[in-house]
Amino acid sequence: MRLVPKDQDWTAYVYLVYMPYFLVLAFVFPSASWEKAAAVAITLVAVPLYFVGYWLRGRQVLWVIGGFVLLGSLLAPTNPGASVLFVYGASFIGKAFEPRRAWWFLAALLALVGIEARLFHYSMACWIPAIFFSALIGSVIIQQYHRKRLTDQLLRAREEIEHLARVAERERIARDLHDLLGHTLSVIVVKAELASKMFSRDPARAQKEIGEVEAISREALGQVRAAVRGYRLAGIEGELRNARMALEAAGIRLEAAVEPPGLTPAQETVFALALREAVTNVVRHAQATVCRLTLRPSGRYCELEVADDGLGGAPVEGSGLRGMRERVEAIGGAVECNGSKGTSLRVRVPV
Repeated sequence: MRLVPKDQDWTAYVYLVYMPYFLVLAFVFPSASWEKAAAVAITLVAVPLYFVGYWLRGRQVLWVIGGFVLLGSLLAPTNPGASVLFVYGASFIGKAFEPRRAWWFLAALLALVGIEARLFHYSMACWIPAIFFSALIGSVIIQQYHRKRLTDQLLRAREEIEHLARVAERERIARDLHDLLGHTLSVIVVKAELASKMFSRDPARAQKEIGEVEAISREALGQVRAAVRGYRLAGIEGELRNARMALEAAGIRLEAAVEPPGLTPAQETVFALALREAVTNVVRHAQATVCRLTLRPSGRYCELEVADDGLGGAPVEGSGLRGMRERVEAIGGAVECNGSKGTSLRVRVPV
């Protein structure tokens, strides 16, 4: 069983050192028996009330503040040590409210002490410490709780950023694996079908195709590992070679015009994956005979266009095209797709 929550340090116990003040005064200085009994009774109420204040949150803390003010008001006319009860009440205001409202409540408490001191003729040894230390300690603790709230907000924001970063990384790996494996498996399927057809007519050609399937599979394994690690081993030139190999295996002629501008690694990765996804779609779905590929600077942009003379039609944005669009837009680019005459995919990225 704990007296204070886990997020509270040992200073909560140190602050109890002021609690016996009014109890000591009642027994050290001459006082009536009922005054001694009142001091003991109020102590038995004040100590549990103090610890309860650490467990309550928000407006519930007002009950603790009101309780200390009430106990102080009952004891102050006969015991100057009751000033500490008003101070304890002021110390919980910062926990109950944000600073803007806390200052108003602290001012109201100080005004209440002043009014009571005037009406009930509190001794100077009571009302002066009550007002001074309530203002001082109340102000300090309002600032402490304000800093604690800001710190908690920063910690929550950091946790949210870390969560979003993990989600973004998972999405990046999913997009990259889709692009990598989708293209590679398409090439493997095409080459395996070609080897199967050529096995009886041209065993040497079939053996060559199977050898290329093995080489492509090994390369894909390395690319998957690179994707998980977060970087690319092959750039535009490597993807151009892969595109030519995939299109030739599918019987599609490639017409390429490439003027590679200076690209950052991030931009080159985006173009390489866009090229891979576009060529994969041509091999899988276009039923084309020619694929035209251009990569050139265009003003403040670099533009990649992959067009074919296949079936065309309204483009359907699957996970591959959606992943490409997200990747391109993340660096300020845009993706356009047109299926009126064959299919044309254009990627523009500022450079």
